[in-house]
Amino acid sequence: MHCLRVRPLFVYRLNNENNMIEVITAISLWELVKHTNSWISNLKRAKTARKKESVEALRRVVIAARKTSVYTRQLNETGKRSHKMESELSIVWTELGFSLEDLGIEKLAKRCRIKGKYWQDPGKSDKDYLEKADVGLERMEQLATGLLREIKNR
Repeated sequence: MHCLRVRPLFVYRLNNENNMIEVITAISLWELVKHTNSWISNLKRAKTARKKESVEALRRVVIAARKTSVYTRQLNETGKRSHKMESELSIVWTELGFSLEDLGIEKLAKRCRIKGKYWQDPGKSDKDYLEKADVGLERMEQLATGLLREIKNR
């Protein structure tokens, strides 16, 4: 526990751990105050930047879900697979998983990584696992839009 005692030009700090008195000059105290204000300002900027990054990543989940939905509709209507599109979807979902993981949005990140793995080779996927993982496009979009609303209301 620290106790500050103020005298005209010096601040004495009692360090109870080793019963020593440390002298903090008025100049070093001013530097400490400036540093603290700068740190708080940087913290606010970082919080704003993190919020913006989260919003952008969640919007990309909605876009990826819709893009995937369009491709699956085409696949169902024509029966023609596009390895190029499946590769693109695999990369998009995997990158989203990493972005969301970096932002601490773990549950949605895991679902995105599973989706990316699925599109790597859709024929090799375990349908039961995918169902249990709850990675349907509507569910993914619901989670992302729910988190977007939550961020907006903060």
